[in-house]
Amino acid sequence: MAHGKDIPESAPVTPVTGQGMTFGAGARTRRLPSWRMDSRWPLGIVLTALALACAQPAPARTVYRCLRDGTISLSTAPEPGSQCDAKQVADDAAKLPNLWGMNGVQSGAIYQRLQDGVMVYGTRALPGSTRLMAFSVTPPDSPAHAGLGVVGTPRIDVHAADFLAAARANGIDDAWLRAVAHAESGMQADAVSPKGAQGIMQLMPQTAATYRVADAFSAVQSIRGGARYLGDLLRRFHGDRHLAAAAYNAGAGAVDHYGGVPPYAETQAYVDKVDALYTLYRQALGSAGGGRVAHARS
Repeated sequence: MAHGKDIPESAPVTPVTGQGMTFGAGARTRRLPSWRMDSRWPLGIVLTALALACAQPAPARTVYRCLRDGTISLSTAPEPGSQCDAKQVADDAAKLPNLWGMNGVQSGAIYQRLQDGVMVYGTRALPGSTRLMAFSVTPPDSPAHAGLGVVGTPRIDVHAADFLAAARANGIDDAWLRAVAHAESGMQADAVSPKGAQGIMQLMPQTAATYRVADAFSAVQSIRGGARYLGDLLRRFHGDRHLAAAAYNAGAGAVDHYGGVPPYAETQAYVDKVDALYTLYRQALGSAGGGRVAHARS
Protein backbone atom coordinates (compact mmCIF):
# COMPACT_ATOMS: atom_id res chain seq x y z
CA MET A 1 0.00 0.00 0.00
CA ALA A 2 1.44 3.33 -1.02
CA HIS A 3 2.00 6.32 1.26
CA GLY A 4 4.39 9.30 1.64
CA LYS A 5 5.33 12.30 3.86
CA ASP A 6 7.99 14.61 5.27
CA ILE A 7 9.42 13.95 8.74
CA PRO A 8 11.46 16.74 10.33
CA GLU A 9 13.31 16.25 13.62
CA SER A 10 11.04 15.34 16.51
CA ALA A 11 10.51 16.06 20.19
CA PRO A 12 7.59 15.28 22.48
CA VAL A 13 4.51 17.45 22.82
CA THR A 14 3.25 17.72 26.40
CA PRO A 15 -0.34 16.44 26.74
CA VAL A 16 -2.73 17.65 29.43
CA THR A 17 -6.01 16.26 30.63
CA GLY A 18 -9.39 17.87 30.09
CA GLN A 19 -10.56 19.77 27.02
CA GLY A 20 -7.24 20.72 25.50
CA MET A 21 -3.50 20.24 25.16
CA THR A 22 -0.51 22.44 25.83
CA PHE A 23 2.39 23.04 23.51
CA GLY A 24 5.53 25.12 23.26
CA ALA A 25 8.83 25.25 25.03
CA GLY A 26 10.75 27.92 26.90
CA ALA A 27 9.12 31.18 27.88
CA ARG A 28 5.50 30.60 26.96
CA THR A 29 3.01 27.76 26.87
CA ARG A 30 -0.35 28.10 25.16
CA ARG A 31 -3.49 26.07 25.79
CA LEU A 32 -6.01 25.56 23.01
CA PRO A 33 -9.38 23.79 22.76
CA SER A 34 -9.15 20.08 21.96
CA TRP A 35 -10.29 20.47 18.34
CA ARG A 36 -7.34 22.74 17.67
CA MET A 37 -4.81 20.17 18.85
CA ASP A 38 -6.35 16.87 17.85
CA SER A 39 -3.74 14.28 18.85
CA ARG A 40 -5.28 11.73 16.46
CA TRP A 41 -4.35 13.48 13.23
CA PRO A 42 -1.26 15.35 11.99
CA LEU A 43 -3.51 17.91 10.30
CA GLY A 44 -4.68 19.04 13.73
CA ILE A 45 -1.15 20.24 14.42
CA VAL A 46 -1.17 22.50 11.37
CA LEU A 47 -4.60 23.84 12.29
CA THR A 48 -3.23 24.60 15.75
CA ALA A 49 -0.51 26.73 14.23
CA LEU A 50 -3.13 28.47 12.14
CA ALA A 51 -5.05 29.28 15.28
CA LEU A 52 -2.05 31.18 16.60
CA ALA A 53 -2.29 33.62 13.71
CA CYS A 54 -6.06 34.11 13.80
CA ALA A 55 -7.70 36.29 16.40
CA GLN A 56 -11.15 35.05 15.40
CA PRO A 57 -12.11 31.47 14.48
CA ALA A 58 -12.90 30.83 10.83
CA PRO A 59 -15.59 28.44 9.56
CA ALA A 60 -13.02 26.67 7.38
CA ARG A 61 -9.31 26.77 6.71
CA THR A 62 -7.22 26.00 3.65
CA VAL A 63 -4.35 23.59 4.18
CA TYR A 64 -1.90 22.84 1.38
CA ARG A 65 -0.63 19.30 0.86
CA CYS A 66 2.79 19.74 -0.78
CA LEU A 67 5.05 17.25 -2.57
CA ARG A 68 8.78 17.76 -2.97
CA ASP A 69 11.49 15.15 -3.57
CA GLY A 70 9.11 12.34 -2.72
CA THR A 71 8.09 13.79 0.65
CA ILE A 72 4.75 15.22 1.75
CA SER A 73 4.31 18.24 4.01
CA LEU A 74 1.37 20.34 5.14
CA SER A 75 1.39 24.14 5.03
CA THR A 76 -0.92 27.10 5.40
CA ALA A 77 0.27 28.49 2.04
CA PRO A 78 1.78 26.93 -1.10
CA GLU A 79 5.45 26.09 -0.62
CA PRO A 80 7.83 27.65 -3.16
CA GLY A 81 9.35 24.87 -5.23
CA SER A 82 6.81 22.22 -4.18
CA GLN A 83 3.76 20.80 -5.95
CA CYS A 84 0.85 21.78 -3.68
CA ASP A 85 -2.87 21.01 -3.63
CA ALA A 86 -5.31 23.10 -1.58
CA LYS A 87 -7.60 21.27 0.86
CA GLN A 88 -10.52 22.90 2.65
CA VAL A 89 -11.07 21.78 6.25
CA ALA A 90 -14.09 22.89 8.30
CA ASP A 91 -13.33 23.97 11.86
CA ASP A 92 -16.41 22.16 13.11
CA ALA A 93 -15.52 18.85 11.44
CA ALA A 94 -16.26 15.89 13.70
CA LYS A 95 -13.02 14.20 12.63
CA LEU A 96 -10.07 15.90 10.97
CA PRO A 97 -9.06 14.30 7.66
CA ASN A 98 -5.72 12.56 7.45
CA LEU A 99 -4.18 14.49 4.56
CA TRP A 100 -0.89 12.63 4.90
CA GLY A 101 -2.73 9.31 4.61
CA MET A 102 -0.15 7.38 6.60
CA ASN A 103 -0.09 5.18 9.65
CA GLY A 104 2.05 4.80 12.72
CA VAL A 105 3.62 7.45 14.93
CA GLN A 106 4.04 10.74 13.06
CA SER A 107 6.75 12.93 14.55
CA GLY A 108 7.96 16.25 13.31
CA ALA A 109 7.89 19.98 13.87
CA ILE A 110 5.88 23.03 12.90
CA TYR A 111 7.87 25.86 11.33
CA GLN A 112 6.90 29.46 10.69
CA ARG A 113 8.22 31.71 7.94
CA LEU A 114 7.38 35.06 6.39
CA GLN A 115 6.16 34.59 2.82
CA ASP A 116 4.98 37.54 0.73
CA GLY A 117 4.50 39.57 3.89
CA VAL A 118 2.30 36.92 5.56
CA MET A 119 3.26 34.54 8.37
CA VAL A 120 3.01 30.96 7.08
CA TYR A 121 3.09 27.72 9.07
CA GLY A 122 4.10 24.29 7.81
CA THR A 123 5.80 21.00 8.54
CA ARG A 124 8.82 21.45 6.24
CA ALA A 125 11.95 23.35 7.28
CA LEU A 126 12.24 25.74 4.35
CA PRO A 127 14.95 28.41 4.09
CA GLY A 128 14.18 31.29 6.44
CA SER A 129 11.91 29.16 8.65
CA THR A 130 11.90 29.25 12.42
CA ARG A 131 11.03 26.17 14.44
CA LEU A 132 7.85 26.84 16.41
CA MET A 133 6.93 23.55 18.11
CA ALA A 134 7.41 19.80 17.91
CA PHE A 135 4.72 17.16 17.69
CA SER A 136 4.29 13.42 17.95
CA VAL A 137 0.88 11.97 17.12
CA THR A 138 -0.56 8.55 16.35
CA PRO A 139 -3.49 8.19 13.93
CA PRO A 140 -5.87 5.55 15.34
CA ASP A 141 -6.38 3.42 12.26
CA SER A 142 -3.32 1.92 10.58
CA PRO A 143 -3.70 1.37 6.82
CA ALA A 144 -0.76 -1.08 6.69
CA HIS A 145 -1.51 -4.63 5.63
CA ALA A 146 0.51 -7.53 4.28
CA GLY A 147 -0.86 -7.20 0.75
CA LEU A 148 -3.48 -9.11 -1.21
CA GLY A 149 -1.04 -11.19 -3.27
CA VAL A 150 0.65 -14.42 -2.22
CA VAL A 151 4.08 -15.82 -3.01
CA GLY A 152 3.72 -18.01 -6.08
CA THR A 153 4.51 -18.38 -9.75
CA PRO A 154 5.62 -15.07 -11.28
CA ARG A 155 3.14 -13.63 -13.77
CA ILE A 156 5.60 -12.17 -16.23
CA ASP A 157 3.01 -12.03 -19.01
CA VAL A 158 0.80 -9.49 -17.19
CA HIS A 159 1.32 -5.90 -18.45
CA ALA A 160 4.92 -6.81 -19.25
CA ALA A 161 5.62 -3.82 -21.51
CA ASP A 162 4.10 -1.37 -19.03
CA PHE A 163 6.19 -2.67 -16.12
CA LEU A 164 9.40 -2.57 -18.14
CA ALA A 165 8.76 0.94 -19.46
CA ALA A 166 7.84 2.32 -16.01
CA ALA A 167 10.86 0.66 -14.40
CA ARG A 168 13.24 2.10 -16.98
CA ALA A 169 11.66 5.56 -16.77
CA ASN A 170 12.21 5.66 -13.00
CA GLY A 171 15.54 3.85 -12.73
CA ILE A 172 14.24 0.88 -10.77
CA ASP A 173 14.44 -2.87 -11.27
CA ASP A 174 11.69 -4.29 -13.47
CA ALA A 175 11.65 -7.50 -11.41
CA TRP A 176 11.29 -5.56 -8.16
CA LEU A 177 8.49 -3.38 -9.51
CA ARG A 178 6.59 -6.51 -10.55
CA ALA A 179 7.28 -8.13 -7.18
CA VAL A 180 5.71 -5.16 -5.40
CA ALA A 181 2.66 -5.27 -7.69
CA HIS A 182 2.31 -9.03 -7.14
CA ALA A 183 2.56 -8.62 -3.34
CA GLU A 184 0.13 -5.70 -3.35
CA SER A 185 -2.65 -6.94 -5.61
CA GLY A 186 -1.80 -10.35 -7.00
CA MET A 187 -1.48 -8.49 -10.32
CA GLN A 188 -5.21 -7.64 -10.29
CA ALA A 189 -5.99 -4.21 -11.77
CA ASP A 190 -9.39 -4.09 -10.04
CA ALA A 191 -8.12 -5.01 -6.56
CA VAL A 192 -9.35 -3.03 -3.54
CA SER A 193 -7.87 -3.62 -0.09
CA PRO A 194 -9.84 -3.51 3.18
CA LYS A 195 -7.94 -0.28 3.93
CA GLY A 196 -9.03 1.44 0.70
CA ALA A 197 -5.96 0.99 -1.51
CA GLN A 198 -6.83 0.54 -5.17
CA GLY A 199 -5.55 -0.98 -8.38
CA ILE A 200 -2.65 -3.14 -9.40
CA MET A 201 -0.16 -1.05 -7.36
CA GLN A 202 -2.65 -0.54 -4.49
CA LEU A 203 -2.37 3.24 -4.32
CA MET A 204 -4.24 5.05 -1.58
CA PRO A 205 -6.39 7.89 -3.00
CA GLN A 206 -4.11 10.65 -1.70
CA THR A 207 -1.01 8.96 -3.09
CA ALA A 208 -2.72 8.42 -6.43
CA ALA A 209 -3.60 12.13 -6.54
CA THR A 210 -0.04 13.12 -5.64
CA TYR A 211 1.36 11.09 -8.53
CA ARG A 212 -1.34 12.26 -10.95
CA VAL A 213 -3.08 8.90 -11.29
CA ALA A 214 -6.55 9.89 -12.47
CA ASP A 215 -7.86 6.32 -12.64
CA ALA A 216 -6.43 4.00 -9.99
CA PHE A 217 -8.00 1.01 -11.75
CA SER A 218 -6.16 1.71 -15.00
CA ALA A 219 -3.25 -0.72 -14.92
CA VAL A 220 -1.08 1.58 -17.03
CA GLN A 221 -1.68 4.63 -14.82
CA SER A 222 -1.31 2.66 -11.60
CA ILE A 223 1.97 1.06 -12.70
CA ARG A 224 3.37 4.43 -13.76
CA GLY A 225 2.30 6.12 -10.53
CA GLY A 226 3.54 3.27 -8.35
CA ALA A 227 6.89 3.21 -10.18
CA ARG A 228 7.34 6.96 -9.69
CA TYR A 229 6.59 6.63 -6.01
CA LEU A 230 8.91 3.63 -5.57
CA GLY A 231 11.64 5.55 -7.39
CA ASP A 232 11.21 8.44 -4.95
CA LEU A 233 11.36 6.05 -2.00
CA LEU A 234 14.51 4.37 -3.29
CA ARG A 235 16.21 7.75 -3.61
CA ARG A 236 15.04 8.77 -0.15
CA PHE A 237 16.38 5.56 1.41
CA HIS A 238 19.61 5.51 -0.60
CA GLY A 239 18.71 2.53 -2.75
CA ASP A 240 17.71 0.20 0.10
CA ARG A 241 14.86 -1.92 -1.32
CA HIS A 242 13.81 -3.28 2.08
CA LEU A 243 13.30 0.21 3.49
CA ALA A 244 11.62 1.44 0.31
CA ALA A 245 9.20 -1.51 0.40
CA ALA A 246 8.49 -0.90 4.08
CA ALA A 247 7.80 2.77 3.33
CA TYR A 248 5.49 1.86 0.45
CA ASN A 249 3.52 -0.27 2.88
CA ALA A 250 3.64 1.67 6.14
CA GLY A 251 4.71 5.18 5.17
CA ALA A 252 8.15 6.76 4.96
CA GLY A 253 7.57 8.50 8.28
CA ALA A 254 7.24 5.17 10.08
CA VAL A 255 10.53 3.99 8.58
CA ASP A 256 12.21 7.23 9.64
CA HIS A 257 10.73 6.99 13.13
CA TYR A 258 11.92 3.45 13.76
CA GLY A 259 15.20 3.77 11.87
CA GLY A 260 14.36 0.74 9.73
CA VAL A 261 11.49 -1.59 8.93
CA PRO A 262 8.72 -0.70 11.45
CA PRO A 263 7.80 -3.35 14.04
CA TYR A 264 4.34 -3.84 12.51
CA ALA A 265 3.61 -7.52 11.85
CA GLU A 266 1.83 -6.61 8.60
CA THR A 267 4.74 -4.54 7.31
CA GLN A 268 7.37 -7.10 8.24
CA ALA A 269 5.37 -9.85 6.51
CA TYR A 270 4.96 -7.56 3.48
CA VAL A 271 8.69 -6.86 3.17
CA ASP A 272 9.47 -10.59 3.40
CA LYS A 273 6.84 -11.30 0.73
CA VAL A 274 8.23 -8.69 -1.66
CA ASP A 275 11.75 -10.03 -1.09
CA ALA A 276 10.67 -13.61 -1.89
CA LEU A 277 8.75 -12.50 -4.98
CA TYR A 278 11.66 -10.38 -6.14
CA THR A 279 13.90 -13.44 -6.18
CA LEU A 280 11.30 -15.37 -8.18
CA TYR A 281 10.76 -12.55 -10.68
CA ARG A 282 14.49 -12.07 -11.20
CA GLN A 283 14.84 -15.74 -11.99
CA ALA A 284 11.79 -15.78 -14.26
CA LEU A 285 12.75 -12.64 -16.17
CA GLY A 286 16.32 -13.82 -16.50
CA SER A 287 15.28 -17.08 -18.08
CA ALA A 288 12.76 -15.25 -20.28
CA GLY A 289 15.26 -12.64 -21.38
CA GLY A 290 13.33 -9.80 -19.69
CA GLY A 291 15.05 -6.46 -19.16
CA ARG A 292 15.85 -5.12 -15.71
CA VAL A 293 17.30 -1.94 -14.30
CA ALA A 294 19.29 -2.49 -11.12
CA HIS A 295 20.31 0.82 -9.54
CA ALA A 296 19.37 -0.12 -5.98
CA ARG A 297 20.81 -2.38 -3.37
CA SER A 298 18.89 -5.03 -1.45
